[in-house]
Amino acid sequence: MESPAQIVARHRCVLVLDAASTVVQAGLLRAGLPPIWHKADGDAGQLVFTLSARCLKDAGLATEAIGAFIYCDGPGSMLGTRTVAMALRTWQVLRARPAYAYHSLALAAVAEQARTPGQPFALVADARRHSWHALAVNAAGESGPLQRLGTAELPAGELRTPEHFRAWSTLTRPVTTCGYDLAALFAAAENSPLCRMVDAPDVFQHEAPAYRQWTPAVHQAPAAKP
Repeated sequence: MESPAQIVARHRCVLVLDAASTVVQAGLLRAGLPPIWHKADGDAGQLVFTLSARCLKDAGLATEAIGAFIYCDGPGSMLGTRTVAMALRTWQVLRARPAYAYHSLALAAVAEQARTPGQPFALVADARRHSWHALAVNAAGESGPLQRLGTAELPAGELRTPEHFRAWSTLTRPVTTCGYDLAALFAAAENSPLCRMVDAPDVFQHEAPAYRQWTPAVHQAPAAKP
């Protein structure tokens, strides 16, 4: 696991993409220069590319200048994270460059722990079917594993959820909305080892998808009742 600062120091110019929420965000991190950030609410299929282009235009650079990618693989919008992964795979085909993934809740947890030190909490995001992605942080600021839990299984204590994350299930306990602005989050987590290199950009899943085997059968009319 590496920090954003370590990745920028190695690759000099890094494009950051995050479409885990309804607000798509892009940033350009460059060694020795202030970061460039852009965000917009809308279709990830368009904004991933338009916001990336806007960051590069502001820096006066072309896509070829990007030395590496940092992206959010979830939890969050499955469509948004898949769109980002698809875009990065396409750019990697054009020119091989490393990609580093981070979890949305882990990034938000660093900023939240700094904002309320010594206070335990759990960050949650909807996982559908009355279940939640959950990351618990204790009073010492230590994070547990990212889990998928039912509503009744969520950790005791304060629950927080990042802003602009979609939710279909309903919590039976109060939940506080916390910020999910990448400019602020990356400033807080600049030196936190949150990013891992991935061979091929993909979305986060707690377990590999399972598929049922389908056995074809010739359609037959129902048997007549005796």
